[in-house]
Formats: sequence, C-alpha cells, structure tokens
Amino acid sequence: MFAAIRKLFGRQLPVPAPVLTSSSVQAPRYDALLVPQLTHDHRELVRSYEQIGLLPERDRWDLLPEQLLAFKAQLEAHLLAENVRFYNYVEYSLRDDEENFKLIRDFRREMNAITRGVIEFVKKYQQPLVRSNDRGAFIADYRQVGELLVQRIEREEGSLYPLYQNS
Repeated sequence: MFAAIRKLFGRQLPVPAPVLTSSSVQAPRYDALLVPQLTHDHRELVRSYEQIGLLPERDRWDLLPEQLLAFKAQLEAHLLAENVRFYNYVEYSLRDDEENFKLIRDFRREMNAITRGVIEFVKKYQQPLVRSNDRGAFIADYRQVGELLVQRIEREEGSLYPLYQNS
C-alpha cells in the first residue's frame, strides 16, 4: 500500500526518527583546550567592546551599528561554544551532585539573562545616532552593559571554569 502511495505522489514517506535511550546518548567529551579558548574569547570580546567605546570619542558614530553587529556575532559564537561544549559537559559531569548541578543550572540561567541584555543593547543602537540625547543614552547604556559583561566574565572564569575537569 505504501509503495502505491509513494508511486502516486512520487516521493518517499518520512522515516521515523530513532528513539534515543539513555544508553544511546553519548556523554559530552572533555577538551583540555576548551577553557583556554573560552578565556581567549573573553579577551577578544573585551577588546572589541573597548573598540566600540572609542567610536564616540573619535566622533565615528557612523561606524557604531556595524561594530555592534560584529561584536554581537563574536559574542554569539562564543556563547554557542560555551553552551554546547562547556555547560553541557559540566552539567553532565555533575549530574549526580544535586547541589552543584542546581548551582550550575542557576548560573547558566543568570548568564543567559545577562546575555539577553547585551543583545538588546546591540539591537537598540542599530539606527544612526544623530541627536545628542541619543548619543548620551548610548554612552550610559554602553557603560552599564560593559559592567555586566565584565561581571559575567569574572564570574565565569573565577567560579565556573574551575569546575571543568576531566572526569
């Protein structure tokens, strides 16, 4: 019967996805180079963010949207690696340690909230800033987001990254 339907419509029916069991899910792998790479990413993110802060000083408001988008792309690439490789591994390795597992989950949620704030900042300043009020608001927001970014980096490197160990 299915062959007749396939012949009639000229295509294959979808094959059901395999059922994953706990024994078929592969554990995340440890990578000794991950934390040094993430730390390097942090330095590059701070450097890029500082470059954005120099634009108003140089009266290069026209470059702001482009630089913010570049920073956002760099941040998102870092966060993808961090979420997929770091957080998944640490959560998996601490899955039997209820207290630390909950701590990691809470920390991950908090870090994601900070990230949303940074992304909203980038989106907010995608239009040209020609009025002095808009420029003043940008500078105030820039400082506030910079503080959040530094806070996130310091907390990750000081509290979270030490939890990434080969088990």
